[in-house]
Amino acid sequence: MMFRASCIQLCSSNDVSSNIKKTKKLFLKAVKQNADFVLTPEVSSKITLDKNKLLKTATSMDKDIYLKEMKLLAKKYKKWILIGSLILKIKNKLVNRSILITSGGKIKCYYDKIHMYDAKLSAKEKYYESKLFKPGKKIKITNLPWGKLGLSICYDLRFPFMYKKMSQQGAIFISVPSAFTETTGKKHWHTLLKARAIENFSYVFAPGQAGKHCNGRKTYGHSLIISPDGKILKELGKKEGVITANIYTKEVKKLRKIIHSVQHD
Repeated sequence: MMFRASCIQLCSSNDVSSNIKKTKKLFLKAVKQNADFVLTPEVSSKITLDKNKLLKTATSMDKDIYLKEMKLLAKKYKKWILIGSLILKIKNKLVNRSILITSGGKIKCYYDKIHMYDAKLSAKEKYYESKLFKPGKKIKITNLPWGKLGLSICYDLRFPFMYKKMSQQGAIFISVPSAFTETTGKKHWHTLLKARAIENFSYVFAPGQAGKHCNGRKTYGHSLIISPDGKILKELGKKEGVITANIYTKEVKKLRKIIHSVQHD
């Protein structure tokens, strides 16, 4: 079975309407490239780490305008969409949530980021996501028309056992929507993504944020689609855009038959 997957790369701002407009434009580009499944990066609708602002502006899923627009696009063009993540407010707590939308415009599944990015990269560059978000507790695997997808977000990438569990439960695709920092991206992004693909003989879809954002944060970009044997099928640089690749589900089964490592811990 073959289908086409697209990863959208954004440089999101704090203006949700502007981010919707940019996403729509790139989504339509993916449609022209005959994509069946389109993925956006982490924090697609708004990129900020200001907790007070987020608590004032974040909404629940049923009120989020970015999500509403993506559901309409999915239904109109009959495409599956993974919103890499949105910052949502659930019972006065913030969550970083990845949402899968069917080609009929319905929410199929969602995943709340489990691993919080708490890192002091330098005196000027520090991140404390645990002070912002309520972490998720459950690994999520869901069915696409072409096979099972394991959902993750950005920093989860550094926790290989999470992906091994997904693969052992039948996932043949892995989504890693990200806003990887420029600092760590240059050192680790490609290596970690290729490792997750090879370890699990899974396709990896990694749409990223790219560039300098309004809050001064720099993200690495380099959105990737990687084959189950670790080959980079498509890659973007540091500009906004979209990449699309053919995905062959038989490749996963073929590799897992040759080497049986996925079955073992």
